[in-house]
Amino acid sequence: MRIKWFSLVRVTGLLLVLLYHFYTKIFTGGFIGVDIFFTFSGYLITALLIDEFVRSKKIDIIGFLRRRFYRIVPPLVLMVLVTIPFTFLVRSDYRAGIGGQIATALGFTSNFYEILTGGNYESQFIPHLFVHTWSLSIEVHFYILWGLFAWLLAKWSKNQQHYRGTLFLASAVIFAISFLTMFVRAFLVSNFSTIYFSTLSHIFPFFLGAMFATMSGIKETTSRFKKNVRLWSRPKTIGIMVGSFALLVILTFALNFNNILTYLFGFVLASLFGSVMIYAARVLNDQTPNAKEPAVINYIADVSYGIYLFHWPFYIIFGQLAPNWLASILTVIFSMVFATISFYMVEPFIAGKKAALWSWDFDLKPYAKLVYAILGVLTLVTLLTATFSPSVGKFETELLVNSLQQASTNTNRTHTLAAGDASALSDITIIGDSVALRSSSAFTKLMPGAQLDAAVSRNFSEAYDIFENHIKTNSLSKTIVLAVGVNSLDNYKRDLKKFTDALPSGYRLVLVSPYNAKNITQVAEVRDYELQLAKKYSYVAVADWYQVATDHPEIWTGTDGVHYSDSDSTGADLYVQTVQKAVQTAAKKDAK
Repeated sequence: MRIKWFSLVRVTGLLLVLLYHFYTKIFTGGFIGVDIFFTFSGYLITALLIDEFVRSKKIDIIGFLRRRFYRIVPPLVLMVLVTIPFTFLVRSDYRAGIGGQIATALGFTSNFYEILTGGNYESQFIPHLFVHTWSLSIEVHFYILWGLFAWLLAKWSKNQQHYRGTLFLASAVIFAISFLTMFVRAFLVSNFSTIYFSTLSHIFPFFLGAMFATMSGIKETTSRFKKNVRLWSRPKTIGIMVGSFALLVILTFALNFNNILTYLFGFVLASLFGSVMIYAARVLNDQTPNAKEPAVINYIADVSYGIYLFHWPFYIIFGQLAPNWLASILTVIFSMVFATISFYMVEPFIAGKKAALWSWDFDLKPYAKLVYAILGVLTLVTLLTATFSPSVGKFETELLVNSLQQASTNTNRTHTLAAGDASALSDITIIGDSVALRSSSAFTKLMPGAQLDAAVSRNFSEAYDIFENHIKTNSLSKTIVLAVGVNSLDNYKRDLKKFTDALPSGYRLVLVSPYNAKNITQVAEVRDYELQLAKKYSYVAVADWYQVATDHPEIWTGTDGVHYSDSDSTGADLYVQTVQKAVQTAAKKDAK
């Protein structure tokens, strides 16, 4: 029994996820699209289990798991097999550790893998191609645990009311435990990804959806639901659906992945609005017996799971080969093509059913050998790639080496100072992020007297802690170079003011303007503001890396738009030369 208007819920979830991934800085809270999927799955699975219990007084757990397997696994495997050949279009870093990613994706443990490896949609330099399967892992955990519980409960329940009521109570208890886990842990963790990817703290949307399912249903509905169908006017029902959608859109603009309020209230509100939208769609279905959903909406809803699976790796790969707008278009096209092939052709073929694409019926059995041959070749390519790809990418290896070199250089400087050769210490300290760290060899070559203190993902707040510690310990160099910003752009005016206010008299501050090709508008704003500070204060100078990076597009080929190409030393030399010139400029100006 297909419920009309449920397709709108699926499409809403998919749309928010795509917008978030394609335009993160605009749709900062679009990740709640996954929570809409979670809520819908909890609703649908629970309602179908209730229908099965009413129909047969038992739950066929083997049949339940078999249906989940055929719906989930074939598209997932196809996505992995199709993705791997595309990885050869980009640099080898994207294949580093790919075997582990594949194993955890197919084993439905990728959420734990991402927690252990520090995965994050927003801050990884080389994003995992299968990081998005974290949500599928939690979904499978829900299916197995909830399916087993529903199966055992069916053996004990006497009637529909008892079965439905117990499912509601169990859903409410698990919902409360899971949500409170997220709520409490939000105050205790420094990395919100550990909460986001956790099954325990992020499974509650399924159970909120399950609670709404027990209050309505699919085929077997409650008397209260039937009364609402009669009492609610159609405009009211549509208004509730549209209102819920509007609230979800507002959350998409209002929430931020790294804001504690998202974890305290954002996810639960998204799940609640999603549940209300689902309930209203179920009411509207019964109120519009003769209406039909637009065919295009049905189609997108049918292939939404496949689009979700394919879009992320395609976007990462195409993002390395084309501008963001073109990468987004190519991602949608390729995802829809492969999702359509999966849903209408491959999945029916594997399940032993006849394939059908809209009104076109066709049989793949005569082409079985060809299908198996193609799958076999893709499987071989995947196995060879997983076997021979490096466990750690070149980019991460270089950052590690640079960190060790930086530590060794700083240790040597400390030994020199202890020996009494104070002149060996420079009057320049660079507090930087991964871009500065990547340039450590160039700093050693071009600015050997400068002390480099750089680390991956360092933001303004962390840089200020280092800056403040130098002040407290009277170890602050006469010229401080602040080479951070890409990782903390939202409150840059407030953050920069802390540095200018706290800088002691007699010192100078050099600001390195940030550059991010994928967030060019915001980094340009930061750069303009830093230039204004340099005009306002004599003791502030700007190393205009943004301008240099813009003037040299050749150093960004095949990169993430933040870290210049490693094909030669051009990018590193340009970066350090930019800093060097700014330091020389600062030296000619008055100190604070």
